[in-house]
Amino acid sequence: MTAFTARWHRSIREIPEHHWRDLAGDDVMPFYRWGWLEALEASGSVVPQQGWQPLHLALWRDESPVAVAPLYLKGHSYGEFVFDQSFARLAADLGLRYYPKLLGMSPVSPVLGYRFYLREGEDHQQLTRVLIQTIDRFCEQNGILSCNFLYVDPAWRPLAEAAGCAAWLNQQSLWSRGSDSSFEDYLQGFNANQRRNIKRERKAVAKAGLTVTPLTGEQLDLELLQIMHGFYEQHCAQWGAWGSKYLEQEFFEALATPQHREQVVLFSAHRGDPRQPVAMSLCVRDQTNLWGRYWGTREEIDCLHFEVCYYAPIQWAIEHGIDHFDPGAGGSHKRRRGFVARPHASLHRWYQPQMNELIRAWLPQVNRLTLQEIDAINAELPFKAETPTLAL
Repeated sequence: MTAFTARWHRSIREIPEHHWRDLAGDDVMPFYRWGWLEALEASGSVVPQQGWQPLHLALWRDESPVAVAPLYLKGHSYGEFVFDQSFARLAADLGLRYYPKLLGMSPVSPVLGYRFYLREGEDHQQLTRVLIQTIDRFCEQNGILSCNFLYVDPAWRPLAEAAGCAAWLNQQSLWSRGSDSSFEDYLQGFNANQRRNIKRERKAVAKAGLTVTPLTGEQLDLELLQIMHGFYEQHCAQWGAWGSKYLEQEFFEALATPQHREQVVLFSAHRGDPRQPVAMSLCVRDQTNLWGRYWGTREEIDCLHFEVCYYAPIQWAIEHGIDHFDPGAGGSHKRRRGFVARPHASLHRWYQPQMNELIRAWLPQVNRLTLQEIDAINAELPFKAETPTLAL
């Protein structure tokens, strides 16, 4: 392999977009596109002042990168949705400083798919190993306790584990279309009692005089995304200090540009003009997947959240041939509405020997318990479903 140079980049703008696209590919999921990550930085949503220091690592050969690892130096654990409080407590018990930590994920987006982006035709195992060795040196030289890759792409996971990363399993929800060709097909998958419940919940929204209209592509503009930001801000404010408000209005405005709007679907609940919504949710899509992200409402209406965040997106996904819908983090109520529990892996490295030894000894047991819990959850679902698989 021809020699290359490792460089740390404090902004994604230091890596030209065409180079990022050459490595990630045109079909990379929306959350890892250069424009998405750049919008997070440019909007002030993901910046050092918010506890997110972009610190992307690239291996350069001459004037072109052959590999890139999207990374951030984090001063807290907010916006990750993989809850590592037990690690932080252990660090405190050992007299260690837990923050800052090095993190690999798409910021504030708990979506499965993190990986290193490696040039086709290169030795991917060697590139992965070199990137991780470079990360190790950086962390050890700077007194950083851990490096953490969250929501890891199952296809990339074996390369990282071969380089010495330890896997920690958590769970999230997923709806899969299967053979459904209509919303009625989706309903038929449930037992009779839950089928009645879903119909009742949808009727409650209709009785409130609301219609839900999906808006995407050229239907989206700056005004609509500003309205969506208002709903997002209002919803977060309801939870006070725990409101998890991470994104600035400028990020939502960036989603109205032609570069992004084809990947955005807004679900507007309205009584007249869809551009005058009572409630709205924002989803992100590619050709085969839909991801639920944010929602908000001006009125408290029974079952409106279920309609705008679950049923309308599922109906839209079926009509558009989308295979999977990830509704976002949290919420046991998802299980009764067609979502199956599935495991997802995060990969970790710890740079203090005692902490590394203690956590690695603990992980096999906790991972077994997580898989048992997922099996128990899926055994009680009110519908027939095949459990999504993840290479373990």
